[in-house]
Amino acid sequence: MTSLPEGSPSLIGEGARDTAVQRLQEAYSEGLLSHEELDERLDRVLTAKAHSELESALASIPELPDQLPDTTSTITAAGGRIKRRGTWRVPRVLKVASAYGRVRLDLSRAIIEHPVVDIELHLGTGGARITVPRDAVVDVQGLRTDWKDLRYKARQPSRPGGPEIRISGVMGFGRLRIRHARR
Repeated sequence: MTSLPEGSPSLIGEGARDTAVQRLQEAYSEGLLSHEELDERLDRVLTAKAHSELESALASIPELPDQLPDTTSTITAAGGRIKRRGTWRVPRVLKVASAYGRVRLDLSRAIIEHPVVDIELHLGTGGARITVPRDAVVDVQGLRTDWKDLRYKARQPSRPGGPEIRISGVMGFGRLRIRHARR
């Protein structure tokens, strides 16, 4: 293995490379880079030998949008129904907690301003149904179900650019059904 001279100002260290990789991953998670752009830029960062190569891979990454605040809303109910449908503004993070009762979230006509929306469920008994936009990508890896399995059939988005809906949390004695809107 050939070692490079340490005194050269144009050479980069692993710390700078790690920081660049983290910036790319954050830009991707915020929806500012496509999957293909991320792959191409990560390759450039991981093979860069000089700061100028590293900077060129990061140069055109847009700053995180200031006009979209990182909002969090919480909906709680001891029992009964929690229902959101029609035209409503979806926050960046939506926390839903219910001891018992049903939860219905319809995002098909909702105003979704964030490329990634996190829905955190903490439900005791009772089921939940979430309708997502037709072009949404759904991630349920952070969800734990204790009693019944999740009912969701992943599908390819009809067109790219839809929001990513990440669902996490705990479902007790109820079933979560997720479906894509038909229109």
